[in-house]
Amino acid sequence: MSRIIAIVNQKGGVGKTTSAINLAASLAALERPVLLVDADPQANATSGLGFDKNAVVAGIYDVLVEGADLSSIILKTSLEKLHLAPSQIDLAGAEIELVGREGRESILKPALESVAGRYDFILIDCPPSLGLLTVNALTAAHSVFIPIQAEYYALEGLGQLMSTVELVRNGLNPQLEIEGILLTMFDARLNLANQVAAELKQHFAGKVYKTVINRSVRLAEAPSHGKPIILYDVNSGGAQSYLALAREVAAHHKKK
Repeated sequence: MSRIIAIVNQKGGVGKTTSAINLAASLAALERPVLLVDADPQANATSGLGFDKNAVVAGIYDVLVEGADLSSIILKTSLEKLHLAPSQIDLAGAEIELVGREGRESILKPALESVAGRYDFILIDCPPSLGLLTVNALTAAHSVFIPIQAEYYALEGLGQLMSTVELVRNGLNPQLEIEGILLTMFDARLNLANQVAAELKQHFAGKVYKTVINRSVRLAEAPSHGKPIILYDVNSGGAQSYLALAREVAAHHKKK
């Protein structure tokens, strides 16, 4: 059965989609079948894997709003073990269209369960908000993966996110747990970055990944070429960091 992981941070610009794409690709490179679900209306995970988001015929919107089968929208990527459930611009209106629907927080869950047998991991790239799309992802997921930049405001935002996780846990998904916290855009030369890292490790003992993603020009360039970093520049520091992260994640969920 798949491990369903929601990749969430309501603060934009923290490397959320970069982490979604590159963790998914790196797990696939480790021969673990992965489905990346682009649940963000910005569709950056879709374009970051080389697809024209304006040319997507059917995406997650069709699953959530129109009731399409998830299997009917899945696309193959340039990595054999990595598939994509794409997003498109229509998804921006999904929250308004779903607001009056009964069971609106749980529409994604059965859709993911319908394909769960095909993948070791299903990763959901959530929007940078705590709205209905993110709540759907949290309701469907086994765990939450949180990319976080080592800065003061990041800790403030994390408190908000943890409150939302607790609400979902209490009302919709009692089994939801923290998968892990990933430090992104890290600069070890900055005292503040090191202080934030130390504080996270203290408050979330055992949940902060050993792997840290440092600031990287190559990582920033890769999406404009429609490639994960391991296909754009496998020898770069960014590629090696995400491969190390994938090994950490995979080690927690060994094949049975």
